[in-house]
Amino acid sequence: MDIILLKQTAQTLVAPGKGILAADESSKTIQKRFDKINLQSVPETNLAYRKMLFTTPGIEEFLSGVILYDETIRQSIDGVTIPKYLEDRGILPGIKVDQGTEDLPNSPGEKITKGMEGLEERLKEYKELGAKFAKWRAVITIGENIPTDICIEANAESLAQYAALCQEQDIVPIVEPEVLMDGEHDLEKCREVTTKTLKIVFEKLEAHRVALEGMLLKPNMVISGKDFAVKANPQEIAKATVETFLEAVPKEVPGIVFLSGGQTPDEATVNLAAINKISPPAGGWQLSFSYGRALQDEALKVWAGKEENVLEAQKVFLERLRKVSSARSAKSV
Repeated sequence: MDIILLKQTAQTLVAPGKGILAADESSKTIQKRFDKINLQSVPETNLAYRKMLFTTPGIEEFLSGVILYDETIRQSIDGVTIPKYLEDRGILPGIKVDQGTEDLPNSPGEKITKGMEGLEERLKEYKELGAKFAKWRAVITIGENIPTDICIEANAESLAQYAALCQEQDIVPIVEPEVLMDGEHDLEKCREVTTKTLKIVFEKLEAHRVALEGMLLKPNMVISGKDFAVKANPQEIAKATVETFLEAVPKEVPGIVFLSGGQTPDEATVNLAAINKISPPAGGWQLSFSYGRALQDEALKVWAGKEENVLEAQKVFLERLRKVSSARSAKSV
């Protein structure tokens, strides 16, 4: 493990004003996105869409990294492999290494993430393909009598094992324990579950001797459930989120890259700005973004699978990146 390299990569990913594009949708997930524009997901179409995003002029001003899917990391743009194409633009290529979720046995409504089998070998291959960092997502659902301790601990254990294996290959692990927005829970319930989850995750990371300064955390914001009657405002979300991190996230972690987690592009942007306005965060971390839908949705609708729409879609994509970058710098958006 090259701790100096890991620290350098992690710091690069949370460079001021920049964040990460999560373009790691699985074939199943990208089809759901394409359903909105009546498009069939096949490798060629998936590449055309991601090429539209990746070739947008000026994105290197706002993006430090892009998370890729297994299909995408093997594809090329204009004869150049996508990892090299991105790196040539000063954007680090990363890779999603989990294989989705499945039902947690004997625990209705809860999920466990798949992908540990063969992970070491996959990481070695992804490193050869150019990946500098990786991502593993675990999901925690709030509902009647859930989450259970078993669910949180099982997912935290997988996240820690994954992170340790990544660092052995000099790949920076992004650790993503997502407390889902789905449900009728209030802000305080989300805060309680998020705090508990993060504490257990960091206990497992410490047990597996993961170098915290060579990893990044990708959590949810502390936010009320989308079916809760009273929606928390950005200032309430920001306060609850930062206080949760101060309680549960060690200062050695260089950066927190938020997931957008079902928020609209505007919500994810405004809430990020509110969080960064609590300055300086006492934890010392960089508070950045690793957004998927919140960065892509507007551009996807404009693109609609048509070559003649590429330039306009790129303008929309770049404008959203600019807004989120401003939010990450606590500027008005």
